[in-house]
Amino acid sequence: MFMHNKRLQYTVRVGETNPALASLLLEQFGGPDGELAAAMRYFTQGIGEDDPGRKDMLLDIATEELSHLEVIGSIVAMLTKGAKGELAEAAKDEADLYASLNAGGNSHTLSILYGGGPALTNSSGVPWTAAYIDSRGDPTCDLRSNIAAESRAKIIYERLINITDDPGIKEALGFLMTREIAHQKSFEKALYTIQDNFPPGKLPGIEKFANIYVNTSQGPGDMEGPWNSGPQWERIDDLERVMSIDGGDGQASVELASDELETLQQLAARTKSNADDDPETGVDLGAGPGAGRITDRDCGGAADIQDAADQAKTMKIAAE
Repeated sequence: MFMHNKRLQYTVRVGETNPALASLLLEQFGGPDGELAAAMRYFTQGIGEDDPGRKDMLLDIATEELSHLEVIGSIVAMLTKGAKGELAEAAKDEADLYASLNAGGNSHTLSILYGGGPALTNSSGVPWTAAYIDSRGDPTCDLRSNIAAESRAKIIYERLINITDDPGIKEALGFLMTREIAHQKSFEKALYTIQDNFPPGKLPGIEKFANIYVNTSQGPGDMEGPWNSGPQWERIDDLERVMSIDGGDGQASVELASDELETLQQLAARTKSNADDDPETGVDLGAGPGAGRITDRDCGGAADIQDAADQAKTMKIAAE
C-alpha cells in the first residue's frame, strides 16, 4: 500500500519557462534509463525476491525511484507551465505561438498533445515500454544489471546538468544524480554479500574454455593488458587453433530418420544448381556502361572510386 506525501523529496525551483529543455528532461522520466524504468525494474525484482534483505532493499529503492519520477516530472511541468497557458488561452498570435512550440526537441508534442504535463516518453517522443525492464530472476545477474542501470542514469543526469544554466534545475538534477551513486553502492554491497557470485547462475563454466582469450581482431592497434594477457589467460593469436576449439571437425551435423533423409535428398535433387550452365539473365539484357563483365561482353566500368566519381560528374553535366 502506498500513501502519497505532497512534499517532494527535493524542492523544485525553476527559473523560467523552457519547453525545449523540458522535452530533453523527459529522457529521465520515460526513457530507458529513467526513473519509471528504474522503479518498475526494482519493484518487480523485489516482489519476486526470496532473500528478506534484498527484498527490503529493492522495495525501498523502487519506492524512492517513484519519488524521483515525481521530482523530474515536476521540473518538466514547471518548464512548460508558461507555454501551457499561452497555448490554451491563445495568448499570442499564431506566429509567436508556433515559434514557441518549436523551440526544439520534442517541445511541440509535449505542449500540444500532453498539455505541458510530463509525457511517458523519452526525449524523442518514443513511448515508455516494459521492454526496458531486463530482469532475469537471478540476483547475481539482476544486481549487476541494476549497477549498470544506475551508472547509465548518472551519466544522463550529468549531460542534462551540462545543458542548463538554471541554478534551481542544476541543484535538483545534481540531487537525483547523486542518489544514483548511493543506489549503486547499495547494489554493489548486496551483490558481494552473495558468496561465489561470479559467474552468475548455478552451472559452472567449462574450465578449459574459461581461461582462453581469442585475439580475433588482428592488425595495427593490437594491444595487450590484464584483460587479455597474463597468468590467468591462455591467449590465442593463431586462429586456426580455434576452428574448431573443441577438437571436432568444425562442421554441423544432425541424426536424421530414414524418411527424413529421403525427403531431404529429394529436395536437394529438385533444387540442385547446374554449374555447367551459364544462362542469360536480366542483368545481361539490361546491361549498360559501368556494368562490368557480363556473359558475352565487357561493358566497362570505373577503375577506382575516383574514376566512378568523375564519371558520375560527367554524366550529370551531360544531362544538364
